[in-house]
Amino acid sequence: MRAPLTSKGATRLRDELEKLKTVDRPKIIEAIAEARAHGDLKENAEYHAAREMQGFVEGRIKELEYTLSHAQVIDIASLNAGSRIVFGATVELADVDTDDKVTYTIVGDLESDIKQRLISISSPVARALIGKHEGDTVTIEAPGGQREFEITGVSYIP
Repeated sequence: MRAPLTSKGATRLRDELEKLKTVDRPKIIEAIAEARAHGDLKENAEYHAAREMQGFVEGRIKELEYTLSHAQVIDIASLNAGSRIVFGATVELADVDTDDKVTYTIVGDLESDIKQRLISISSPVARALIGKHEGDTVTIEAPGGQREFEITGVSYIP
């Protein structure tokens, strides 16, 4: 099965790949050449650091190329799910006990970032939300125990 990816997430990954290939890779090659010019490579810390960085960058380039070639890019704007929660939904939740509000967007595993409130489709929270509608109440298994949330809003923002 191909991993789902939003079009916004795919664009972000393509931009990172482009930067790695056109900016970071040439800088590292230049740093290696400069470090080589300093002579003995056995005790040349700059050379070893540049080679290590080159390995990291090349690995990330391969990872991004693989991800983008094997992902299923889904255009959220074309999903016509209405108030039902599916991949790509931005969901507003209200904690039933505390009335605290939180908003999450359900995205693919490769683009999830909790700091930006992007949660993975395979996360427990997303799995509890998928298929539900605005106005439903869901119970989510959290590290501190079960918590109940009311779904106060569902939108699809491309």
